[in-house]
Amino acid sequence: MSVVVELTNVIRRPIISEKSTRVADKHRQITFEVLKSATKKNVKKAVEELFNVEVSAVHLLNVKPKRKVFRQRLGVRKATKKAYVTLKEGHDITFSS
Repeated sequence: MSVVVELTNVIRRPIISEKSTRVADKHRQITFEVLKSATKKNVKKAVEELFNVEVSAVHLLNVKPKRKVFRQRLGVRKATKKAYVTLKEGHDITFSS
């Protein structure tokens, strides 16, 4: 049983943080939050079609949920999946307006 995933729904949002900007500057990698069921092929195809760039590599990692205390109540953050997308030479994605 295979799951059909629409490419526009694979990428949830770009992750903009200190670490992601440092990695983007040094290695031409862009970080995205993706669906839990996304594969490397799905992410590569989605980024290439949405941003009109060429992708050389995709690395996926699962982020485990964290326990957090808020006003003496225990809560849990959601588990997510990140994708580090390496772009080919001469291609770039900018998110600033």
